[in-house]
Amino acid sequence: MRPPSPSIPEKEFVYEALKQSLRLDGRDLLDIRTPSLTFGPELGWVECAYGKTRVIAYVEAKMIKPPPERPLEGIITIHSEISPMASVDYELGRPSEEEVMITRMLDKILRRSDAIDKESLCVVAGQRVWHLRLTVHCLADAGNMLDCACLAGIVAFKHFRKPEVEVVGDEVIVHQASERAPMPLAIHHMPFCVTFAFFPDPSIRPVIDPSLLEQRLSTGLMSIALNAQREICVLQKAGGVPTPPDEILRLINVAVTLAKDLDKLVERRLREDWDGRKIEVV
Repeated sequence: MRPPSPSIPEKEFVYEALKQSLRLDGRDLLDIRTPSLTFGPELGWVECAYGKTRVIAYVEAKMIKPPPERPLEGIITIHSEISPMASVDYELGRPSEEEVMITRMLDKILRRSDAIDKESLCVVAGQRVWHLRLTVHCLADAGNMLDCACLAGIVAFKHFRKPEVEVVGDEVIVHQASERAPMPLAIHHMPFCVTFAFFPDPSIRPVIDPSLLEQRLSTGLMSIALNAQREICVLQKAGGVPTPPDEILRLINVAVTLAKDLDKLVERRLREDWDGRKIEVV
């Protein structure tokens, strides 16, 4: 179902407010909604919220035989789902354009950027490797689901622990968490996605973390995925007005600062959650 277009008074009001550097929720043009992270009882289960935008991500692992062309690497698959619960604009069983875009971007940001060391997922070369499956459920769409889903996905990988494995001869023994402490994934870097919205009036500056109304009124979005080390993983600009290079570099510098803040937030929340857990090894 195509989402309804905002009314003419809504357009005029939002455009006039943005010209004066005002947003309906009181934020500045380069302020994001405060992210919140909630961890479930199982390792690898995370709920992320950007304002009223809510996403759940969880990681599952199973042992499989690797494909012959890559016998030394584990496999990572990413699946996203936007149900009608998120918004009436989405239909069950029919992937929307936004759902396809989110899945592709998550694949580029989390899998193709080598954020996770795939070789560390190998147990026996050519015989047994770990297959990690990241599932992302979008619960509520209040704008900018991509950034929320990306943050939930990388935090779920960081929060997840895979079982300890022992190889005795040709036998592979997978130990339960009660027998041996599970092991964290080998993560090279933590990419974060930052999205900017552009508008048809050149006098309106781009806004970060657009709300649902701002997203519908925008003429294009630019998503930058980068880590706290200033390394750009993905830069995608879908449509919109022509943007000079100086403006893109300015937005990249804004995204770098935000990525460093998000990195500190994630590390602090993971440390708080880990301190509150009690794992007993028999």
